[in-house]
Amino acid sequence: MVLGKHHQHHEDNMDDYNVDVFVNRDDPIPTVVLDGSAPARPRTPPTPAEHSDGETPSIRTGLRGRLSALKEKAKLQDKLVETLLSQVVPLDDAQIPQDDPPKGGSPGVVRPNFNLTTMSNNFRRFNARIGVVFVFQARAARVLSWKKPAHTLSFLAVYTLVCLDPYLLPLLPLTIMLIAILIPNFVARHPAAEFSLSSEQAIGYSPHGPPLAPAITVKPVKELSRDFFHNMRDLQNSMEDFSQLHDAIIRLVVPRTNFSDEAFSSALFVALFIACLFMSIASNILPWRFIFLALGWAATCTSHPAVQRQLQTAHERHIHPQEEKARGLVEKWVERDVILDNAPETREVEIFELQRLSAAGEWEPWLFSASPYDPLSAARIAGDRPVGTRFFEDVLPPRGWEWSEKKWALDLWSREWVEERIITGVEVETEGERWVYDIFDEQAVNRVGVVEPPTPSKGKDKDGERVRVPVKPSWEEGEDGDGRRGDWRRRRWVRLVKRKNIAEAAA
Repeated sequence: MVLGKHHQHHEDNMDDYNVDVFVNRDDPIPTVVLDGSAPARPRTPPTPAEHSDGETPSIRTGLRGRLSALKEKAKLQDKLVETLLSQVVPLDDAQIPQDDPPKGGSPGVVRPNFNLTTMSNNFRRFNARIGVVFVFQARAARVLSWKKPAHTLSFLAVYTLVCLDPYLLPLLPLTIMLIAILIPNFVARHPAAEFSLSSEQAIGYSPHGPPLAPAITVKPVKELSRDFFHNMRDLQNSMEDFSQLHDAIIRLVVPRTNFSDEAFSSALFVALFIACLFMSIASNILPWRFIFLALGWAATCTSHPAVQRQLQTAHERHIHPQEEKARGLVEKWVERDVILDNAPETREVEIFELQRLSAAGEWEPWLFSASPYDPLSAARIAGDRPVGTRFFEDVLPPRGWEWSEKKWALDLWSREWVEERIITGVEVETEGERWVYDIFDEQAVNRVGVVEPPTPSKGKDKDGERVRVPVKPSWEEGEDGDGRRGDWRRRRWVRLVKRKNIAEAAA
């Protein structure tokens, strides 16, 4: 008769769900305090205990009392989250900066800007659902800390099988789905029969028959409940752990890799380059399975409390006194073998002094330009005027560079820079002031356009055989006063520049 009533009770509640929540009700997530860092102090006093224990602010009777209690609970939630956000984002009268909406976004994707109301709502929803992460973190820490050696050894056995046979790795999530999710949910729907200890008949578990218990579902924790504050506690500790780990990595990695100590960073670069060469050759012959197996067992064994105490004692006795000595040896090797180029990089820059023939037949200074403004340059063909500055003192070094020499020097090798640029239609002055003149073209006065170069003529020798007449160069060598010249002349000035220190340039 009792079994009949029990069966009828479960049949009536078949459509209901057994609600469960994910929350870490064990020890809090620990905070890691590393060397040279201290945990942040709270800016506000802790939340009173009476808010964390009760799930409802007060107990009243009647419909009106229940509505008032719900309103007070909502106000308390909003006030709590607003207090937290006011400490994180202290914007008294300042306007919250807003980003421009993205262009060409994917359909169905919304990227709202920062909003205090949305942030408060999302924080409450996130904190009510983040418990599953903390449960996994707490259970992983419990396994690795050897609180139950049977669980740790079971983990090592599975890890060993996966390392020795990596093809079992895809089987691992499927097995977890079966053992950790489906089987417990089936047992919850088909529970074992209850019997007293004094009964002489032992009733074994039987999965036969219809479901007897409601299915288990997962819902977020209730806001302002004890579990809600458990999640906030673990979230607080996890944020502190991340901050401590981030700062420790920055202190360890950045000074050695940002070339603030250029000699040490260069030595590290050489060592990593050699390691890359070695791994590219020997990576296929290394026993990776046994390497990962040994590393996993070593990491798990060193997390045992007794082993940690022994390692801490050995570190303080043997390793810590030798750290300064080892660091000194590395610094001496870097100082002795790494040779740096202390001289700044230098380059040669050029400027062309342009002069134009006046109507009176005299050369008058025109400007200093970065282009020689030769007869076949793009600016001359387009009819544009040369671009530059009128005074030598106004010529500036390139951006990021500074002058390495005090004065400009005249380039005496005018023939070389003309040949390098393949400049045609000019007369090169190889002595004197090294001017490069335009060759006067009488036909150019009455003709517009590009002049085609003349084809080489062919003559005949005394025997009647044709001989090729060598083509004359498109530029000529001359001295001052030889013949008639064009309207422009130019000469090249050079000067050395060196890279400028960015810190000095910013100052």
